[in-house]
Amino acid sequence: MACGSTPEVKDPYQPQPYVKLTHPEWSKNATMYQINTRQFTPEGTFAAAQEQLPRLKALGIDVLWLMPVHPIGEENRKGSLGSPYSVKDYMKVNPEFGTLDDLKAFVDAAHDLGMYVILDWVANHTAWDNWMRFEHPEWYERDYKGDFRPTPWWDWSDIIDLDFSQPELRKYMTEAMKYWVAEVGVDGYRCDVAGFVPVDFWNNVRKELDAIKPVLMLAEWESRDLHAEAFDMTYAWSWSKTMHEIVKGHADVNGLFVYYSWNESAFPAEAYRMVHVANHDSNAWEGTMFENYGEALDAVITLSVIGEGFPMMYNGQEAGNAKRLAFFEKDPIVWKPHPIGDLYKTLFALKHDNKALWNGQFGGRMVHVPNSEAKTVLSFVREKDGDKIFAVFNFSDSPKTVSFNETLYHGKYSDIFSDNQINLNENSEMTLPAWGYRVLQN
Repeated sequence: MACGSTPEVKDPYQPQPYVKLTHPEWSKNATMYQINTRQFTPEGTFAAAQEQLPRLKALGIDVLWLMPVHPIGEENRKGSLGSPYSVKDYMKVNPEFGTLDDLKAFVDAAHDLGMYVILDWVANHTAWDNWMRFEHPEWYERDYKGDFRPTPWWDWSDIIDLDFSQPELRKYMTEAMKYWVAEVGVDGYRCDVAGFVPVDFWNNVRKELDAIKPVLMLAEWESRDLHAEAFDMTYAWSWSKTMHEIVKGHADVNGLFVYYSWNESAFPAEAYRMVHVANHDSNAWEGTMFENYGEALDAVITLSVIGEGFPMMYNGQEAGNAKRLAFFEKDPIVWKPHPIGDLYKTLFALKHDNKALWNGQFGGRMVHVPNSEAKTVLSFVREKDGDKIFAVFNFSDSPKTVSFNETLYHGKYSDIFSDNQINLNENSEMTLPAWGYRVLQN
């Protein structure tokens, strides 16, 4: 600026970009798979899990989310093996799962197959016997009596909360997260109860991690604020809750209108929203996917991939796992072929190939197509760069014949499940069985 000149004033009416981070290029049409290492194989090790990577690649998986890999606390442990979310040392590997070299080999093998690995990171709290409690007790929160405390109100008796008002704790935690990216080669993190940790901590972490390489960051939280500078992706809990209420008869399709309206209007277009029908929490505390969704399960799975969102699959879904996996004990998945695996494989292949279904700003917005059964049938179009999907879901326990009130769906399509050709126009009607659905592509 020249001496005596007036500084440039920013136009207060000019919109400013809200999202300041850049998604890694490989995430734009990616899918995710959560691995509970303890239960994923009979051995429960990284080496055994590595043998399954070609199968997961063939299924259509791009990102592998490993539940916490660190040693588990023994003091106040729950069960005989404890929760992996009770971390004893952020810089070590749980010997139950193998060695550091085993983890590195898993990551390298995933990379060789064109897949990516993110680690579950528990920043909010540690195990009671984490070394930091003894060497840096000032890094922990205290209750009104001055004692270390678990997260308030929750029954998380095996952990104690960290105090992120301490700059040295923030530095240590950031350096620990950088270590696993720089030295082990992981590609990002899923951050446990991310909303309990200050946003400015995460904003800085993202900058320091991206300086090493582009990373993918998933927050276990549902908030637009985390998308601005820290996280690519947050949870779509309200989608899962709404789907459960619809299937149980406590809500109708208008509940989805609420979710998708908020998704489009309140969240930035760049936001990835993780959509899932099962994960380690729902499986352990609520029920299996069959208990939660019953006859509607296939329709719910299909919407989770075809609708807006970043689809996540929990290990065992492809085998039709019908039991609640134990959380604090060994309880390996029983593997067998199942139609759900075939369904996911078909849907993931479509997602990879059809730009309308890509993630965030890379895909097409869902545009509502009004129909004659507005309370029970959901119909929409997604379109991007010439790729187009028209999807119709009957979220009721009785057959429905519907007509449509919008020209956007007109055109020639093929059914992704049968390859049958169909030409839709203003006179078209569609009959769907109970919990039935059609997914058509141009």
